[in-house]
Amino acid sequence: MTVPADPDEGAAPARRPQQQRKQVLLRLDPAVHEALARWAGDELRSANAQIEFLLRRALAEAGRLPGGAGPIPRRGRPPGGAAPTGPTPD
Repeated sequence: MTVPADPDEGAAPARRPQQQRKQVLLRLDPAVHEALARWAGDELRSANAQIEFLLRRALAEAGRLPGGAGPIPRRGRPPGGAAPTGPTPD
C-alpha cells in the first residue's frame, strides 16, 4: 500500500506577508513636481518616497500620525553588513 503524498511537499516556501500599501492618484502643478523631484534626488529618495516622508512628518508635527502606522519600508540594497559571506568562486 502506498502512502499519499504530502500536499505541502514541493511547495514554494511561504513568504512573509507584506503590508498592504494604498495607491493614490495625485495631481500636481508641473513646477511643484519638478521642485519635489529635485528635492527627492538631493536626499536620494524617489518622488513617491519624498511625498510619503513629508506627509508623515506633517502628520507627526500636527499630532495626527496614527500609532499603528508602520515605518516607511526600506527599499534598495541591504545595509553593508548584510552581504552574503562564504567561499568565493575561483
